[in-house]
Amino acid sequence: MREYERKGLLERVEREAATVGARIPEEIEVQGDPIDLQSFVFEIKRRETVPPGERDRVERAKRNLRRERLERLERIEGNEVSYERGEELAASIIGIDRALEALEGLNAPDPETEAKRQEAADRKRWMSFLKKALGREDAGGGRTRF
Repeated sequence: MREYERKGLLERVEREAATVGARIPEEIEVQGDPIDLQSFVFEIKRRETVPPGERDRVERAKRNLRRERLERLERIEGNEVSYERGEELAASIIGIDRALEALEGLNAPDPETEAKRQEAADRKRWMSFLKKALGREDAGGGRTRF
């Protein structure tokens, strides 16, 4: 593979919007074992929350995918492969990134917890506004005297 081809593949993989429109691979080999990646991600994503027993499985899958991504990237960086194989690796890395994005989104708090957090933040902003409006606190944080 020529140097400019290798650099082009690496740039494509690291591009921020690389996963836009990318598909999660149906099957991928991770650490020598074939995994039905697309069905795994969709199975986990279709649930509203990840049950505690499944969290370890999801975290393990994410670790394995990150490791596999790094190994594939290093093969391109090290110029160990032909350009054609490099293109295949780049496409698979982008697919892995897409799967990781989908699995990372599962760490968001459940809607009830998020609503409580938002309510507490709103209440704090409201109290701060009221203190300033009633003259109990000026912009510097001290009391205003008339």
